[in-house]
Amino acid sequence: MKPTCAAYREEMQLLALRRRLQNDSLTDRERTEIREQIRALESATGLDGR
Repeated sequence: MKPTCAAYREEMQLLALRRRLQNDSLTDRERTEIREQIRALESATGLDGR
């Protein structure tokens, strides 16, 4: 199965969010927002194990 552009874009967004989460200068609120975005993307792409 060949990946679509949309799937690739979502994977790259997920990677960027995970990298951003490793930034030590983020506030707790920013970390929470990023984690929520990661969960939503994982759910949308089927990477959440469900």
